[in-house]
Amino acid sequence: MYYEKTSSGYIIRVRITPNSSKNAITGIFTDNNQKEFLKINLRAIPEKGKANQELIVFLSKLLHLNKSSFTIISGEIDRYKKLKIDTEVSLTLETTLATLGHSL
Repeated sequence: MYYEKTSSGYIIRVRITPNSSKNAITGIFTDNNQKEFLKINLRAIPEKGKANQELIVFLSKLLHLNKSSFTIISGEIDRYKKLKIDTEVSLTLETTLATLGHSL
């Protein structure tokens, strides 16, 4: 699973492809260590944090959360990122997270 529950919300792993034609979730990627990542295409270029900002805006709209709920905890300059989502754990949000990579 590309996300996990924590005491203060969720951790989500993503693999971004910047400089794409549109912002979109394109599926699930499994690396050599069998870790899953949510694949996300972003229009922004990977320059001066633009792709990171667009990733947070995209996910905040998709999950109906404030941008301030998201923190990149690893991979700021890498295509593989880990984001912390500070929010109350809820069944609705967890269901949405679980279906993101499958609802193409």
